[in-house]
Amino acid sequence: MQLKIYNSLTGEKEIFKPILDGNVGMYVCGPTVYSNVHLGNVRTFLSFDFIYRSLTHLGYKVRYVRNITDAGHLTDDGDVNNDRFVKQTRLEKLEPMEIVQKYTVDFHKVLEMFNLLPPNIEPTATGHIVEQIELTQKLIERGFAYESNGSVYFDVLEYNRRGLNYGELSKRNIEELFANTRDLDGQGEKKNPQDFALWKKASPAHIMRWNSPWGEGFPGWHLECTAMSTKYLGETFDIHGGGMDLKFPHHECEIAQGKACNDAAPVNYWMHANMLTMNSQRMSKSTGNYILPMQLVTGENDFFEKPFHPSIVRFCFLQAHYRSVLDISNDAMLASEKGFVRLMEAMKVLHSISPNDDKQSGFNLEEWKNKAYDALMDDFNSPVLIAHLFEAVKYIFALNDGKETISAKDLEDLKLTLNALIFDVLGLQSIEENNNEKLDQTLKVLIELRNQARKSKNFELSDQIRDRLLAEGIELKDGRDGTTYVLN
Repeated sequence: MQLKIYNSLTGEKEIFKPILDGNVGMYVCGPTVYSNVHLGNVRTFLSFDFIYRSLTHLGYKVRYVRNITDAGHLTDDGDVNNDRFVKQTRLEKLEPMEIVQKYTVDFHKVLEMFNLLPPNIEPTATGHIVEQIELTQKLIERGFAYESNGSVYFDVLEYNRRGLNYGELSKRNIEELFANTRDLDGQGEKKNPQDFALWKKASPAHIMRWNSPWGEGFPGWHLECTAMSTKYLGETFDIHGGGMDLKFPHHECEIAQGKACNDAAPVNYWMHANMLTMNSQRMSKSTGNYILPMQLVTGENDFFEKPFHPSIVRFCFLQAHYRSVLDISNDAMLASEKGFVRLMEAMKVLHSISPNDDKQSGFNLEEWKNKAYDALMDDFNSPVLIAHLFEAVKYIFALNDGKETISAKDLEDLKLTLNALIFDVLGLQSIEENNNEKLDQTLKVLIELRNQARKSKNFELSDQIRDRLLAEGIELKDGRDGTTYVLN
C-alpha cells in the first residue's frame, strides 16, 4: 500500500515521497495567541494531530513543528490599530506578554483536553526575530524586496517578472489581485498594491517593537512562518499544513518568500483542513452563532442540550474528512456520543471473549485490516476508517452472542489492530479511564487537606474526611510512606 496525500498546490492526490526516506518534516501554522482558541482552530489542529499520529503509526519518523504567533498580527499592512495584539492589550489593560502567556496557556489546556499530542518543536515568533531580519536582508539583496519609510515590502511584480508565479497555490490571477486590492493605510509606501510587508516600521502607538537595520519595527506575519519552518525543517520540507483560510494570502506569501530566498519551492505537499460550521451556519461572534471549546464540554451554552466529553467531540470531528466542511449540531453530537459509546463497549467486550480454534470464522480479518489501512493511506480518510471499525464492532458483538467464532491468533491480532487504530491513531480515550484519573487527582487533594488538618491538630475535620470517604466505599490507609486509598 502507498500513502496518498491531496496536495492543495496541484489539486490532486499524489503518492507521498518524503525527501528523506522514512522521515517526515511537517510544519503547521499555529495560533495567534491574543484570544481564546475557538472550535474552528481546534478542528484544524485536531486534523493535523490525526495526520501526525497516522504518519507515526505507519512507521515514519516525524519532526512536527507548530509555531506560536506572539509578535503581533497585522494582516493587512495597514493601520497599527488593526493589530490584534494592540487591540487586546487595550481591551484587557494588560502588557502584550501577559496576553501572550494567558492565551498560550489556554491553547495548550484546550488541546490537551482533546488529547492532542504536542509538536516536537513549538517555536515562537518573538524568539526568532534575528532570523526574520536576516531573511528580510537576503530578500533585499536578491532584489525581491525594498525599503520604504522604515518598512520593507516584498515586490510581487518583480517576483512575477522573473518567471515565478504569485498566486499559484490559491489559483489567483495577478491582474485580478491588483484590481481587487482595497485602499489601506500604508499603501502609499508600496510600489504595488499587492506587495506585502516583511518588516513594518513601528508607530509610537505600537507596543511590540525591535531594532532592525531599517529602524524600530516588527516582523510581517507571513515572514514569521518562513523563518521558523525553514530553520527547523530546511529550505524545502515535506508537508505544510493549516486551515483553508490561510491558503491566501498567508501560504501564498510563504511560497513566494521561500522561492525568492532559496531558488526552490519551500514545500512539497500543501495540506489544508476545511472549516467548521454550527447548525449549518458559519461560526461568528457577530451573529451569535459561536461557542468556545470549553463551553461545548461543560454544557454552558444555548446550542446543545447537554455537556459532551472531549473524546466524544474528538470522535465527532474525525467522522468528517479533514478536507470536508464539518457541521456540528445537537443531533450530530448526540449521534456521535451513541457511536462512541458503542465503540468503547465493543472494546470492553472484546477483552472478555475466549477464542475457539476449531471453527471457521465468517469474518475475514486480513481483508478487513487491508480495508482499514487502505482508508488511512487514502489521504487519511478518517470517516471511511471509522466505518470499517464499526464492521469490526458488529463482529465483536456477534462473537459475544455466540453467533461468530475466532481463533486465538486472530483474536490477539484483532485486539492489537483495534487498540492501535482507536487509541493511537484516532487518539480516542475511554471516558472511564479519564474519570479514574480525575478521581485519583480528587482523592489526592482530599488526602492533602486531611494531612493539613492533622498537622494543625484539627482531628475532628481529619476524621470527618476519612469517615465520609469510607462511607462512599473509599478507605484511607496511613503508612510510613504516606496515605494511600483503596476502593471497597
